[in-house]
Amino acid sequence: MKSLAKYGCLFAIAMLFLASCNSIPSQETLLKGLTKDVSFLAADELGGRAIGTEGEQKAADYLAAAFQEIGLSPKGTEGYYQPFTVSKPTNPHEEAVIGADGEGVTGRNVIGFIDNESENTIVIGAHFDHLGMGESGSLHRGDAAIHNGADDNASGTAALVALARILKHEDHNNNFLFIAFSGEENGLWGSNYYVKNPTIDLEAVNYMINMDMVGRLNAEKTLAINGVGTSPSFVPALDLANADSLKLVNSDSGVGPSDHTSFYLQDLPVLHFFTGQHEDYHKPSDDSELINYEGLLLVVNYIDRLIDQLDTSPKLAFTKTKDSNGDSPRFTVSLGVVPDYLFDGKGMRIDGVSEDKPAEAAGLMKGDIVVQMGDSTIVDMMSYMRALSAFQKGDETSVSFERNGEKKEVKVVF
Repeated sequence: MKSLAKYGCLFAIAMLFLASCNSIPSQETLLKGLTKDVSFLAADELGGRAIGTEGEQKAADYLAAAFQEIGLSPKGTEGYYQPFTVSKPTNPHEEAVIGADGEGVTGRNVIGFIDNESENTIVIGAHFDHLGMGESGSLHRGDAAIHNGADDNASGTAALVALARILKHEDHNNNFLFIAFSGEENGLWGSNYYVKNPTIDLEAVNYMINMDMVGRLNAEKTLAINGVGTSPSFVPALDLANADSLKLVNSDSGVGPSDHTSFYLQDLPVLHFFTGQHEDYHKPSDDSELINYEGLLLVVNYIDRLIDQLDTSPKLAFTKTKDSNGDSPRFTVSLGVVPDYLFDGKGMRIDGVSEDKPAEAAGLMKGDIVVQMGDSTIVDMMSYMRALSAFQKGDETSVSFERNGEKKEVKVVF
């Protein structure tokens, strides 16, 4: 009997061990994982993770190893990898050819899959590439330097891995496809290639979630969610999932400067999560010590709850948003400011001013709220863009703005 009792005790211990191995990671474990992943991806040793570099390959290998450790099935064309080559044109007026054979720059998407034996699959994505030494797209005005891209987009990539760790241990009515995209900074290359060369049937995709720059949640806990108009199911679920009193700032458009756009253009519902622009955007100062890791975990938990809310719905209906028909304004001049995309008041609040641009010359500053440009009243980002589209290089106009509650006016020369 003593022997049986001994084996019974060992069996119980073994079962507890197996249960712990198959349980959702604790909040502490997730927080440590987010910190570890961002710190690795945004380290100087990776050289800024530009597509086609050794640093990008190291990042891809790191993510493939993480997917394997979590237990995701490989869903690339070469294990977890989906390599693609982009031929850069010599003529600046020609577009790059993505997926071209022969010479060019080669990147790789990293893809893993959770099979819940469902007809439908949710795609969860984030780009892991960045600007390298800042040759193209950098806002840095000094000597060449490593652009580590901690917020853009080691933060979204770390969130991708964290969601894989959570969703691997949850029961859901959808499969999950996790994609870490490369080449986003060059023009959505990796996601563009994927939707044209998918490794699952796109007809089975329920919706796509994209996380790009989610590492700087502010004190007001403001989270921007773009694409809420791409399915009628999204808006009711967004508030129901908000258990952490996040300040949600929503926009309808399915088109934006990130990888969700590639999926939206395939008539798929999309959501893009974003915690806001900042002065370190596309500069060498976007480093891992500036990430709000507790805030990043709040974003991960929110998306997990949102997936739960949408899980009871049938396959989501797709809705085109207004800008899908080419209604977005086109403009040839720039004011030279970084808009505050989290501002939900009247006007366009400035979050940063670029050097040697019209706004700086006119004396506009961070925090100013532009409410009038010429004859156009500015109530939001779209009205600001429409107003800007009316001007050509060399034009002069008056700009009215509010600073610390006081209304002011300056002349701006484009």
